[in-house]
Amino acid sequence: MHGNLVIPRRYRVPSTKDFPAVWHNLALSSTVYNMKWWNTNVASKPERVFELNQLEFVWERLQPEYNLVLEALVTYKSIYGHVQVPASFNVPCDKQERDQWPMATWGIPLGNCVYRIRSRGDFLRNDETSWARRRQLENLGFIWDVSEHVFRKFLMAVKYYKKLEGGGFSGNRAAIRVKSTFVVPGGSWLMERHGMVRNPWPQELWDFPLGSKCSAVRQKGLYIKNRPERQKALQEIGLQRSGNAALGWLEVVHASAIYSKIHNRVLNVPINFIVPSPPSLISSDQEKQSSSHIYDDEEWPWPKSLRGLPLGQRLKDVRLKNAYLHNAENASSRRAQLDALGFVWQPKRGRRKRSLGASL
Repeated sequence: MHGNLVIPRRYRVPSTKDFPAVWHNLALSSTVYNMKWWNTNVASKPERVFELNQLEFVWERLQPEYNLVLEALVTYKSIYGHVQVPASFNVPCDKQERDQWPMATWGIPLGNCVYRIRSRGDFLRNDETSWARRRQLENLGFIWDVSEHVFRKFLMAVKYYKKLEGGGFSGNRAAIRVKSTFVVPGGSWLMERHGMVRNPWPQELWDFPLGSKCSAVRQKGLYIKNRPERQKALQEIGLQRSGNAALGWLEVVHASAIYSKIHNRVLNVPINFIVPSPPSLISSDQEKQSSSHIYDDEEWPWPKSLRGLPLGQRLKDVRLKNAYLHNAENASSRRAQLDALGFVWQPKRGRRKRSLGASL
């Protein structure tokens, strides 16, 4: 009927004319793949072994089920690169996909087996074998706590973002602002202004939707709900629950602090001032040649995370619209920050002379 003897594990003989009535409703797989049945009916009868060989009986299925699950996990990892098996995954039986799987594993509900190992300790209850089996699974990269695993992946992505994209602001804990649309770039090579460069992100993070995950952390408490230790870990590296609106102020005050330092503790920013990139990153060759000095990222005073920020317009909004100062709880402290940086609340009218410092 099926062309092979890879009998599904929960297969029962149907009550149809295709089978003798005496076998109807028999749990066929659990009957023949049982060592007691084997020892009673086959072990000492070579002619029966011969008959089963003629039928292409799958002898490997006589071994303990754990061995088959382990073999399936090894195969799964060789195909997918990990053993984070979806709960609904079954080892394929159809002709198009089954060839890369050992015949003895066809049809195994591998996802369910992994779930039962993780949640109930299936196959790990024997004190004599549990330690060795746990070590086998761990060597494969078995994930015992999925929730912790996905959080650690998110945490690693945030750390890499801070390192590579420049998410720092002033303060003891450099705050990180991630656009909701940001996705970790995939592929071994990336196109930059200077040409192709190797992707600095770990491959396990490629195409990770970091922006949407950060939004979910802030808005819904993803990963951190009822887990204060996780929230603390994120705060330690600068990912705040307060969201991007609050981080907008941190951008402004960080840029203001740099501008104030460059201009001798005076914060009087032209309305059209936008935080610049170093001349070495400007695409125009003519602009590069006109610069007396070519800067690199390390010596340029403006961090990558602030470049392109319309600081002049933001501070104009502070003066005219009370931007960032509407909240009574922090308005006074923010005003004090600006005062400490030499903020000019009522600048003189008229066109100002352009200075070298203004270009920085």
